[in-house]
Amino acid sequence: MILSKLTAVTNKNLTMPQNSFHGAHYLGQGFRMLTQKGIKRFVFIPLAINLTLLSIALIYVVAQVGDWINSINAWLSDFGAFEWIMTAVSWLIWPLVIIGIILFVFFFFSMLANWIAAPFNGLLAEAVENKLRGEKVLPDQPVSELVKDVPRLLGREWTKLKYYIPRALLCLLILFVPLLGALLFPVIWFIFNSWMMSVQYIDYPMDNHKIPFEEMLAELRNSRSGTLGFGSIVMLATMIPLINLLVMPAAVCGATKLWYEHYQD
Repeated sequence: MILSKLTAVTNKNLTMPQNSFHGAHYLGQGFRMLTQKGIKRFVFIPLAINLTLLSIALIYVVAQVGDWINSINAWLSDFGAFEWIMTAVSWLIWPLVIIGIILFVFFFFSMLANWIAAPFNGLLAEAVENKLRGEKVLPDQPVSELVKDVPRLLGREWTKLKYYIPRALLCLLILFVPLLGALLFPVIWFIFNSWMMSVQYIDYPMDNHKIPFEEMLAELRNSRSGTLGFGSIVMLATMIPLINLLVMPAAVCGATKLWYEHYQD
């Protein structure tokens, strides 16, 4: 009996790390769940919030990209003795920096959307979990209980924000390293925000079961490859026009299924 339990736990822990980006396909499964019976009613409000904020983000990026390019060119010309080197590689540096800034803008608005939609995303995650278990999709709590839960859900979002901000600032400091910083920043920024996307969305089913934030992080660290696989595909989808409008509810559905199949035990 003990041996069988140890074998099951070992197999569970190995499943995702052995497949370096195994978690990526869960976003596609999340998209397919959006139109399933019983799930659709929980998608509308998160979808509307995401549509509004990502549209604002897209308008902002389009309006500012020209100014960003001019600022980066001016920044490259301020390197004195290194100016000729910076000029020679500027064709590579400024697109990378622009990509990094766009990633920052879209992630910021995605995080804001998740903050506002947190109570509804929690309901969506619960509905998806119930459906996966073959139970009644509609959560059983009365409205009064859902209202009481809002401060806790917003507090959880604040915990995630406190986790995110100092690490994001540390990543931004890389930009100040001459030459190398501009080349490394977009890669490091993408990996970090992919991790945060997984933290953001897998936390919904975790929080529904009152799993502490630090314990949730420890679970994700035990299978980083699968976690980064899911977060990376979410991050990429956030940057694709039209598709990004559906990303938040699809990511909640996909993350809940990922949690259900790999983390719930």
